Amino acid sequence: MADWMPAEHHQAFPGVLNGGIIGALLDCHCNWTAAYHLMKAQGADSPPCTVTADYSITLKRPTPMSGPVHLEAKPVEIKGDRAVIEGTLTAGGKVTATCRGTFVAVKPGHPAYHRW
Repeated sequence: MADWMPAEHHQAFPGVLNGGIIGALLDCHCNWTAAYHLMKAQGADSPPCTVTADYSITLKRPTPMSGPVHLEAKPVEIKGDRAVIEGTLTAGGKVTATCRGTFVAVKPGHPAYHRW
């Protein structure tokens, strides 16, 4: 779980959060959820470096910018080096967007390997 407060420059139009920002928030939150659960499934001491293989965002309603947004994500399937994760973004007490994505642990040699 995470909370995030949008600023004025994150809006699509007055009072409403931009859909691209919503996508980035859910992608990142789900990616870290995948890394954590892959680490636990593998019995590792630190999370693997993971990248997004695919993700889909559903914008259910306008996301108000009057307060923080709340992110949650959970694993749906963990198999080998892959995790399917579902996430939600809630604002004003209502789910305004959902995500489902596949995230993959990468190995040395991959351009994203341990960039963070």
